[in-house]
Amino acid sequence: MRFGPALMAQADALARFTSDAPRITRTYLSPEHKNAGAYLIDLMRGAGMEAGFDALGNIVGCYAGADAHAPVVMTGSHQDSVRNAGKYDGLFGILSAIACVKDLHARGKRLPFALEIVGFGDEEGVRFGATLIGSKAMAGTFDPAWLDRTDTDGITMRQALADFGGDPDGIAALDRRGRNVIAFVESHIEQGPVLLNDGLALGVVTAIAGATRLRVTVTGLAGHAGTVPMGQRRDALTAACEMVLAVERHCETHRTEGGLVGTVGMLEARPGAANVIPQDVTFTVDVRSGDDAARRAAVAALRARFADIARGRDVDVGAEIFYAADAAPCHPALQAQLAAAITAQGLAVRHLPSGAGHDAMVFPPLCPTAMLFVRCGNNGISHHPDETLTAEDAEVATAALLHFLENFTPVH
Repeated sequence: MRFGPALMAQADALARFTSDAPRITRTYLSPEHKNAGAYLIDLMRGAGMEAGFDALGNIVGCYAGADAHAPVVMTGSHQDSVRNAGKYDGLFGILSAIACVKDLHARGKRLPFALEIVGFGDEEGVRFGATLIGSKAMAGTFDPAWLDRTDTDGITMRQALADFGGDPDGIAALDRRGRNVIAFVESHIEQGPVLLNDGLALGVVTAIAGATRLRVTVTGLAGHAGTVPMGQRRDALTAACEMVLAVERHCETHRTEGGLVGTVGMLEARPGAANVIPQDVTFTVDVRSGDDAARRAAVAALRARFADIARGRDVDVGAEIFYAADAAPCHPALQAQLAAAITAQGLAVRHLPSGAGHDAMVFPPLCPTAMLFVRCGNNGISHHPDETLTAEDAEVATAALLHFLENFTPVH
């Protein structure tokens, strides 16, 4: 194999840059971020690229095109992690792209475009609660107010960036709008079991799902657990449980609509005593779909259903949206080029949406965007130490990405 074993060894090496070994945790602007970045920069330079940190702590490597005035194709992924992470989420998309450039450089081949590989400093949002920080800066949608956000130690992003060696005043210069960027392509592990269950190593992403998050509050009436008859209770928790099941039922019934999914990830009941009927319940709902219309329709239907349940159980309910992001479609012509690259490896092609958010989702307003999925093992688990990837799949994914780059045709 040309690529697989080296990529696996590099992922193992990067796993050592963690704040809580043996777990993998690498947050934005931490010493682990800087050390992992330095490792990746060395790989980029060894592959024939000019590379370094930018003002926001992103890792940027440039492989010049055949023409000094050539347009730019961007690729890469994120190098930060969630807490207690796996080895391949984000990092594989950086390592695989570097391997492609190393192969091109060894053959003395330049492309008709400059290739820019980016290791985005923060996609996960663990430290400061703002996601896609690095990619949004390059897409021109960085919010300067984020610089005043603080981490759990009270350190502002502005201060952390200065301590890291970045430049809070240089962020605007990272904006790639008007810089002749003609495509962004990201290679990423699937973080799910679809490819695994289909027996396929690679897939072409059709769209990155949009998401709506609701904070639902249910208000009933507290009472003694032993003295209030069952038929006379205004139990906020039983009402909330019915609402939670309504989320599951609706999204299961309508799951074909852009890959619709719904999740209740947090639930809190108060006053929280074993002998008191719950009066106040708060829970969150995360609704995602690659079809924005389907997602919005699901949110409206769920809010209406929550109101019906509340009336039937004599409780009050409120459901407020606290986050919303539209779906990011992948360009059909670039999907076709990725499909051709997969076919060239002798593999069947599977198109599928991404339910998870990725750096690629911020780029469609800037340039045509594409995304290659790589099979996860172990039932598709990700964001966890049990996340797995085989050397064989790393090999074929990198070969497909290289084929895509060498045969890339600009689209409009």
